[in-house]
Amino acid sequence: MSEPIIQLSNISFTYPGDEVPVLDQVSLTVNKGDFIAIVGSNGSGKSTLCKCINGLIPHYYTGEYTGDVTVCGLAAEAAGVAELSRYVGYVYQDFENQLVRPTVMDDVMFTPLNYGYKDYAARGERALRMMGLYGVKDAFIWSLSGGQKHLLALAGALAMDPEVLVIDEPVSQLDPRHARQIYDILQHLNEVLGKTIIVIEHHAEFIADYCNEVVLMDRGRMKWKLPVREALSSVETLLDLGIFPPQVTQAAWRVVCQHSIDPQKEHAHKDQLLPITLEEAIHWFAAEERIEAKTQDKPMIHHQTDIKDAANTLILAEDVHLSYRTILKKMQSVLDGVDLHIHSGESIAIVGNNGAGKSSLLKLIAGIVKPTSGYLQVNGHDVRSMTPEKMARHTAYVYQNPEEMFIEDSVEKEIAYYLNAHRVQGKDQRLEGMLQHFRLEELRDKDARLLSGGQQRRTALAIGAAMEPAIMLLDEPTANLDIATKQEMQHVLASLKDKVETVIIATHDMQLVSEWATRIIVMHQGVVLADGTKEEIFADGRLLERAGLVSTKLMELSLALGLPRICYTLEEFLAFYSPASGSELTGEGEVSTWISSEKRLTASP
Repeated sequence: MSEPIIQLSNISFTYPGDEVPVLDQVSLTVNKGDFIAIVGSNGSGKSTLCKCINGLIPHYYTGEYTGDVTVCGLAAEAAGVAELSRYVGYVYQDFENQLVRPTVMDDVMFTPLNYGYKDYAARGERALRMMGLYGVKDAFIWSLSGGQKHLLALAGALAMDPEVLVIDEPVSQLDPRHARQIYDILQHLNEVLGKTIIVIEHHAEFIADYCNEVVLMDRGRMKWKLPVREALSSVETLLDLGIFPPQVTQAAWRVVCQHSIDPQKEHAHKDQLLPITLEEAIHWFAAEERIEAKTQDKPMIHHQTDIKDAANTLILAEDVHLSYRTILKKMQSVLDGVDLHIHSGESIAIVGNNGAGKSSLLKLIAGIVKPTSGYLQVNGHDVRSMTPEKMARHTAYVYQNPEEMFIEDSVEKEIAYYLNAHRVQGKDQRLEGMLQHFRLEELRDKDARLLSGGQQRRTALAIGAAMEPAIMLLDEPTANLDIATKQEMQHVLASLKDKVETVIIATHDMQLVSEWATRIIVMHQGVVLADGTKEEIFADGRLLERAGLVSTKLMELSLALGLPRICYTLEEFLAFYSPASGSELTGEGEVSTWISSEKRLTASP
């Protein structure tokens, strides 16, 4: 038996001014060497729970606090934050607040230097190499992409070589390749170096591949702590709380439900487990030959509008370059010869690895920055001759961190501010329309900075849409959101078609891309590598590899099973499902055997 390294006993905490506790009698034991995921919907208490582990609660955050916490043999209430930080490394959801020095190397050395470690430089260098940041060790923090800043925050925590590492959303704002790299590093720290890892995670695929236990939080209470397979197989429980298991697990569960199995009995047998990884799903579906090709048609390729048709062209970019002068007086290239024709009515996703130039391209289109050279026309106007204020009549830019857009003390005032600033006619009617369209009526008097992530996103979208621009630009619209809120955001994005002509997003969320975008622009090192439909982009393995992208697990499953086309949604995948001849499931015992049999998880297809 492993020894406990963290012990929380009957922890309750209520923030000042709140009547309902954010943590309510939570007890949790974490053993040395565990790799635990904490899941729950936005506002369930996940982050607050983790702040008890490093002493921020009760030493930094004030409120009504009861209970006991022991970490590495220390009583958290007595030890304090400084002492606990020797043992607990923490990477926050708002990780940019952890970056305090001007350059990358300065920042990563900062903590071990302040603790008086003589090898502070070696610690910093080792952490940067682990994160793949050593090549930018002399770069200034402000010049990094959002994903690079996240990697640097993690490097800073690793430089202290802590016994426990707590990370609030490890892959937020990271491209798929770097996201996988982060979890590979965490796995190495856990399995080889014996570190205890705790992650707050919304991406169930990473939980399935790397974690060994899952803690489920709901409205401040811990519902359960289960081994990862049992936890992710509890599909109905998770879905009821707005938490989505891996797509392959949902697909298998839906198959079971199609055979009249009562989902309420999912806990009737502890061995009634579903596949939770891609490899297991391939064996699970192939074992009974439950997929059949209903058509042998080749994938449909929808070609883009002829770029020579300029009648509905909203954005025209010809050989656009963007560079900026660093503090060392050197020119840094960000975009290198971008050519684009973007038309009215398109839903466009700009994808690529961290630092590819996605955000910079959006800011160019919004008129926030001007091209160094080349020609850029937006809605019939040369951006060089337009001020940002004038461009705001044609484009709306929603920042990666929506709170950067908030300057007032209520949602209603936030939207009204922009309407007043631009002297919009009929502003009162338009304000009410935005509050209703984005379901913000009940939040109109709330401070937007105190809302949940999904509510902040809706507020930011309402601000942008209120100007009724031709083009809406969104930078990472689903970052830091739980999966249920992400799906809600897809509906909001779809509803924008009623308000704007074209929506362009920069994102690392491949599921959002595959389900929402009509056109995908792939960027890498400041250039456009590819521009096409999702069928064209996701079918090109070399392109995905070069751009640091990955297909979703459902796409990979459909390919592995030999389906005639890539499936992007569960509905598309299940449309190919057909029970094998003579194997219709009618009895509960038969289904339990079918699901739980180890042969189904290990047999070769």
